[in-house]
Amino acid sequence: MVRVIHFDLSADNPERAAKFYNTVFGWKVEKWSGPSDYWLMTTGDETDPGITGGVAARIKPSDTTAVIFDVSSVDEFSKKVESSGGEIRETKQTIPGVGYLIMCKDTEGNTFGIMQIDQSAR
Repeated sequence: MVRVIHFDLSADNPERAAKFYNTVFGWKVEKWSGPSDYWLMTTGDETDPGITGGVAARIKPSDTTAVIFDVSSVDEFSKKVESSGGEIRETKQTIPGVGYLIMCKDTEGNTFGIMQIDQSAR
């Protein structure tokens, strides 16, 4: 079964947004050391139920919040998305040391991501 593993927030000012969530909810916030301007947010410890997330610069004016699903193959699941009436919003991207991500839209226009975890991704 596919699970939600991450959430992404979009912001005009990611650092300001990260500070907001830290102040309001007490989430731990760290700037990611990867190749893009991204702030990781830890919402609890490993024993608490829930997911972690992050905030990045808004790419499109309509960007808001997206959940990311853990899938066995982004290539396989992107075909399922399209054959079921959804669309690919952003093509496959490699996130070094994390895996592969494709951003999609469902039949109602909601944005979501499919992630194939692969720590050897470069």
